[in-house]
Amino acid sequence: MATLLHDAVMNPAEVVKQRMQMYHSPYKTVLECIRTVHRTEGLGAFYRSYTTQLTMNVPFQAIHFITYEFMQEQINPRREYNPRSHILSGAIAGAVAAAATTPLDVCKTLLNTQENMALSSVNISGHLSGMANAFRTVYQLGGIPGYFRGVQARVIYQMPSTAIAWSVYEFFKYFLTKHKLEKRAPY
Repeated sequence: MATLLHDAVMNPAEVVKQRMQMYHSPYKTVLECIRTVHRTEGLGAFYRSYTTQLTMNVPFQAIHFITYEFMQEQINPRREYNPRSHILSGAIAGAVAAAATTPLDVCKTLLNTQENMALSSVNISGHLSGMANAFRTVYQLGGIPGYFRGVQARVIYQMPSTAIAWSVYEFFKYFLTKHKLEKRAPY
């Protein structure tokens, strides 16, 4: 449920961010981008990649958690508070999840940006919609390697993010559990 709500709020922000990041973006400000996209493509343009976003985030989180737990079993089997193991496991979990879901991210980016040069090169006029069409278009544009464009940047972006998130989570879990146990201990 959290992923559904998160993505419903963040998907429009992602559309605006990606459109402003495009090479030769016609937008000068965030507000201009929002107004222009809404006026020319309608509200649906902000949610064109919503199902792709969900399709990406659900497996991302599953892979992320499974990999973290697996890594903890390998390098911290006693599950003690160990910042190094939490940072390493978190970074590896983020890298694996990011790499595995990159094809979905590439398709989501194409849906969000509606990059005209890419679409016109495969004779698509108008707006691309739907995950199946995005997958087909990415394949037409770059074959199998096209699904992994930007994988290195995505992995590099995720590794510190997930390492920090897991280390902070484990710290507070340790701190709060230790504090709770100290309150219970008789003196």
